Amino acid sequence: MSSFRIRDDAPHYTLLTKLQLMSWGLVVLVCAIAAVGVMLLYSAGGGSWEPWASRQLTRFATGFIVMLLLALVDIRVWMKIAYPVYAIVFALLIVVEMMGHVGMGAERWINLGPLVIQPSELMKIALVLALARYFHGFSLVEVRNPLVLIVPLLLILAPVGLVLMQPNLGTAMLLILTGGAVLFATGVRLWKFAVAIVLGLSAIPIGWEFLHDYQKNRVYTFLEPERDPLGAGYNIMQSKIALGSGALFGKGFTAGTQSQLMFLPEKHTDFIFVVLAEEFGMVGALILLFLYTMLFVYGLMIALSARSHFARLVGIGLTTTFFLYVFVNVAMVTGLIPVVGIPLPLVSYGGTAMLTLLMGCGILLSVWIHREVRIPRSGITDY
Repeated sequence: MSSFRIRDDAPHYTLLTKLQLMSWGLVVLVCAIAAVGVMLLYSAGGGSWEPWASRQLTRFATGFIVMLLLALVDIRVWMKIAYPVYAIVFALLIVVEMMGHVGMGAERWINLGPLVIQPSELMKIALVLALARYFHGFSLVEVRNPLVLIVPLLLILAPVGLVLMQPNLGTAMLLILTGGAVLFATGVRLWKFAVAIVLGLSAIPIGWEFLHDYQKNRVYTFLEPERDPLGAGYNIMQSKIALGSGALFGKGFTAGTQSQLMFLPEKHTDFIFVVLAEEFGMVGALILLFLYTMLFVYGLMIALSARSHFARLVGIGLTTTFFLYVFVNVAMVTGLIPVVGIPLPLVSYGGTAMLTLLMGCGILLSVWIHREVRIPRSGITDY
């Protein structure tokens, strides 16, 4: 294709106009969810800002600024840089395999001086942008041609393969599901998904042989947590105890016994939802889930309001990513699926995950601000 350019008559917004068009309701919602996270990390730290709450607040403040800056970027610019962003993040995944930092038995991080990044998290955003860019120029009839799906399948499976080598099965599954959601939104027929699911299920016996021992233990533990209550089953059993002890209204702020007495492992990261349920009960848990539901509704409304196909696909893809984060984490800590190490968005302690989610929210806000912008489906040289 020819190089990207913007027509002189294409709509341009001033900075003031963009700020006026900003979805401040979504911004407030993001801040509310992050505030819950800081509060829970304060409690998990024994009623102290150290070691987690203060750092999380600083990270959110930095990410919040990044979110607002990304929201001001023209949606056509996101379309222009979609492939380069994907290429850069994919290159970082390769660097991880060559010189990545090992943590908890996995090689997932890159040390850049004081900055530590996890490229697999960034790939969730990059993949959505690349797939939306690819499918923007195809009609519904063209999408149903199986040959058209070769490139997007490669875009999905290439990073998935690298992420599996780290190993990081949870993130790999999220990449597959996010990619599948974008494919579904473009109009790929359901029977093709059915074929993919059947092939995936038939490959389970083969894939099982390639799993690491700790990954197999997670499956065994999911099926029978009581088989090793002091070992592999300890985390999920303590999680269920904490969930049940919270009852309807919880034990009170900083008064959770399982978390405060150090029975609950990884309470500041993967199992932060359990801290909430123990201290604020089912009511507190439902309030947070309601906030997340509102975030998903906002995301879908933003996606459906966009005039350009690229913006719609970006909105749907990012909203799906947020939903999968929440669904997998909550299902994981409640014992509905095996533990896979997926953080609770904007709540769990973490740097790259927090920044990635705020970047995604920033791009989603950009979709809303530029929702009236039309990008011709015929090609990017027309505007």
